[in-house]
Amino acid sequence: MNFNTKSKYSVVDLFAGAGGLSCGFLQTGRYHVKAAFENNKNAQQTYKNNHRNTEVYGDVSDALSDDVKEKLGKVDVVIGGPPCQGFSNANRQKNHAISQNNSLVKKYVQAVLHLNPMAFVMENVSMLKSDIHRFYVDETDAEIVKEYNIKTAPSEIQLLDPEFIFPGIIDIVRNLEQITKYLWKESDYLSLNVVFKMRNNSNKLCATLEKHKKRLLSLATGLVVAVDEGNPIAKYSLDSGVAIQQYFSTAESYENAKNLCEIIMPAIMMQRMLSKAKEILDNRIKVEHYSIDNGLIAHVTSMAVIDYIESILGASSTGYSISYGIMSAATFGAPQKRMRFVLIGVKKSINDEVRLPIGPFFESNYRTVRDAIEDLEEIETETEISNGNIGVELSDSLNSISELGKQLRNSKKLFNHVSTATTSEALKRFKAIEPGKNFHSLPPELKTTYSDTERTQNTIYLRLKYDEPSGTVVNVRKSMWIHPKKHRALSIREAARLQTFPDNFVFFGTKDAQYQQVGNAVPPILARAIAEHLCEYLDSKEKLN
Repeated sequence: MNFNTKSKYSVVDLFAGAGGLSCGFLQTGRYHVKAAFENNKNAQQTYKNNHRNTEVYGDVSDALSDDVKEKLGKVDVVIGGPPCQGFSNANRQKNHAISQNNSLVKKYVQAVLHLNPMAFVMENVSMLKSDIHRFYVDETDAEIVKEYNIKTAPSEIQLLDPEFIFPGIIDIVRNLEQITKYLWKESDYLSLNVVFKMRNNSNKLCATLEKHKKRLLSLATGLVVAVDEGNPIAKYSLDSGVAIQQYFSTAESYENAKNLCEIIMPAIMMQRMLSKAKEILDNRIKVEHYSIDNGLIAHVTSMAVIDYIESILGASSTGYSISYGIMSAATFGAPQKRMRFVLIGVKKSINDEVRLPIGPFFESNYRTVRDAIEDLEEIETETEISNGNIGVELSDSLNSISELGKQLRNSKKLFNHVSTATTSEALKRFKAIEPGKNFHSLPPELKTTYSDTERTQNTIYLRLKYDEPSGTVVNVRKSMWIHPKKHRALSIREAARLQTFPDNFVFFGTKDAQYQQVGNAVPPILARAIAEHLCEYLDSKEKLN
């Protein structure tokens, strides 16, 4: 579809990252991006170098100021992917009760209300559509919940298991001064928790204790002298300090290490409780009451993230027709099975019904890993970012390159073709893993990295299959994705190809930062499809005028 001869619409990109959404919108030739907001310095650098005509701001809060609004002038479309964890299942695996990212979704909504565009697009994790992806209601939400009639429900925050309850515990978690009195420095907690996490791994537990010996003994000294008689929290801390000192003064055996973990467990549980209680107070979460019948529970109120967004932006006073759902990047031509939540809003004055675009690809003709990266197979990767920034000269020949490969290979040089250096241990694993297999397929003698090998995710040490789409591209360095044929990690450029970034889109920052930027991005090919679809609604407004 050729849109290039028609008028262009102005865009503001919030939480822009490296610029995947902006890239796709610009590829249509129908949009110009006035401003982007991104606080990560490495992503900022990447965005600025690839979108030189766009003003880049660091703090998304600036989008809410009247000065910036006046400077931007008319904004036709707001796009962006605000990070949001709510308190979904993924968040519960952490030791935190509340995600700080919640406020970013709220800022996205506020920015749409403030800039009042004709349309907006929001992209996020696929589970955002689920009712389990919720916000805890805080004191600042009360008025907006009432104004927009947002549906809420009772929820619970489990602070402590029943076996650790003691008299007066509720008075402590309600009182910030008391919490602060007993809460360790985060670095001290992490020093002990890293040992506690290894309690079921006989190979790693003693080694971890030895590795952190100096920090643990320093922590123990502080715990032993800071005694508060009669308080169980202080008593557990004291017991932990004594146990650490005793462990390092006796034979450092696995049995002694396991015994140490049993002694420090109550202190770990207390620190987690205190940390969650502090989060509740710091974030001004409205607590109806605390109970101790089934452990220590904070009884709060919550609202589904999607209800929050839809209730406010879809209200008659704001005037947007809204459509949302889960979109598969593979159905739009990306060589990966990436499922993302996409929400589109268009002013009701333009159209009173909005639908998401439908992709032209089906499972029978999905693009594959081979389509994306096979033409790079014989090009040696670099292991240093500085060399990747110089780039590798590419031949002009496009013979035997896939249709997708031809689309993406739009540069005389190949930048970011950088991968992690392969250690001897990693090479053994690479050679032992077949396409489609992962860490779990390794023999026991090669499973020495993780604290609990049985719970290691299936994406770890995954060797890709050439003739299938990949799974969702994340930070493939952390996951140690393996090239389909070569015994090496996937390069930054290969990961970017799977995300459908063209070769002239260059990433900046540290190696890990570049991998992370690629994994966080919206595939430009999906963004372009959304942008083209949105044009159909915006152009209908032009016709009416």
